[in-house]
Amino acid sequence: MPVHVLSARPRSGLVSLPWRVPLIDWPEDLEVSLPRGIHRHVVRFVRVDGAVLVVKETTEHYARREYGLLRHLVRLDLPTVEPVAVVTGRTARDGSSLGAALVTAHLPHSLPYRSLFEHPLSDNTLDAVVDALVVLLVRLHVDGFFWGDCSLSNTLFRRSAGEFAAYLVDAETGALHDTLSDGQRGEDLDLVRTNTFGELLDLQAGGLLDPSVDPHALVDHIVERYGELWEALTGVEEFGLDDMWRIEQRIEQLNQLGFDVDELDIVTDWDGDSVRIQPKVVEPDHHARRLQGLTGLDLEEAQARRLLNDLDAFTGAHQLQQEDAMVVAHRWLTEVWEPLARMIPEEYRDVVEPAQFFHDVLVHRWHLSQQAGHEVEIFEAAEDYVRTQLAHQAATIRAASGDAAPRDSAV
Repeated sequence: MPVHVLSARPRSGLVSLPWRVPLIDWPEDLEVSLPRGIHRHVVRFVRVDGAVLVVKETTEHYARREYGLLRHLVRLDLPTVEPVAVVTGRTARDGSSLGAALVTAHLPHSLPYRSLFEHPLSDNTLDAVVDALVVLLVRLHVDGFFWGDCSLSNTLFRRSAGEFAAYLVDAETGALHDTLSDGQRGEDLDLVRTNTFGELLDLQAGGLLDPSVDPHALVDHIVERYGELWEALTGVEEFGLDDMWRIEQRIEQLNQLGFDVDELDIVTDWDGDSVRIQPKVVEPDHHARRLQGLTGLDLEEAQARRLLNDLDAFTGAHQLQQEDAMVVAHRWLTEVWEPLARMIPEEYRDVVEPAQFFHDVLVHRWHLSQQAGHEVEIFEAAEDYVRTQLAHQAATIRAASGDAAPRDSAV
C-alpha cells in the first residue's frame, strides 16, 4: 500500500523520510536535538528542506482531525503551531500496519514548560508564564475553540519583550464552535486546573519547582486570572450618563490586555439615566497588527508594543507628525530597525532574535540614560549592550534550550 501525504504546502523532502519504519526506530542521525516536553505519543524532531518539523505518530482519525483543526486555528490567526502534513497508509516492511503521522512546523525560539522550570524562575517570570497560558486560553475561547486538554505540556512558550507568549501545540481533543457555553468554558478550566496541578507536582517531585511556589495557590491564580480577563473582554458594565468617560477607560483597559475593540454594544435604559456597554467584537494583537500594517514586521504583541513606542518617539523627535504614517515607518525601518539588527554579532544570530535584541537595547538605553542624567543615543546604547550584556544573554538562552556551544552558521 503506498504512503499518502496530505499537505497544503508540500515539501519534497517529506517523501524521503523512512515512513516504513516505526517512529520510535527512526535513525538518530535524523533527529534534531531540541528541548521537548512530555508526550503521550512518539514524537520526533527532523530537518526537512532546511526547516525543522515535528512528527507525531497517532491514529489516522486523530491525525486528520487535528490537522484540520490546526488549519482552522491558523486561519483565525490564533497562536498555534503550523500544520504541515498528514501521512497515512504506512506499512512496515513485514507488512504490518503503522500509525498515521501528523507533521507540524517547529516553533522557532520556543520552549516547553519543563525547560523554563529547569532554571530558577523569579516571581515576575512565573507570573508571566501563568498570564501567557491564561491569555492563550481566553483567546481560544473568544473564538469558540474548546481545547479539551489545556495544560502546560500542550503549550509552548516564547519570550516576548520581557513577557511570554503561549502557543497551542496539541489540538487532538479540541473542537471549534461558533461560541462556547459557560459549561464548555468551565470544563476547560477544570481541565487546566487538574492538568497544571499534576504538572506542578511532577516538577516539585523532581526538585524543579521553587519551594516557595504553592501548586494549589498557583492553579487557583490561573483560574482567577482567567476570570478577570474574560470579564474584561465580555462583561457588561452599567453606569450613569455623567460617567461616559468610562467607555474610553474600558477600551484602554482592553488595549492594554492586547485586545482591540472593533465595536461596542451600547444600550441606554428607558428613561435615559444609565448606559450599559459590552465589547461586541474583539480581536487580539492590536499592536502586532498595527506594526505589521506599517512595517511588515510580524512580531509578538509585547514586542510590537515596544517597537511602536519607539516608532512614535522617532516620529516626534523628527517632527513627522504630519507625514504619511507609512513613509515615517519606512524611514524608521531603514534608519533605526535595520541598522540596529545588523549590530547583532554573527556568532549570536542563531539565538538572538532582532525584535528581542531591539527590546533589550531599549531597556539598556533607559538604564544608561538614568545613570547619565540625559538621553543616550540608541546606537551608543546598542554598542554598550553588545559589549557588556549580549554574551551573557545569549549563553542564558542557549542553556535554556540545551545548546551550550555557539554555532558556526548564522540564521
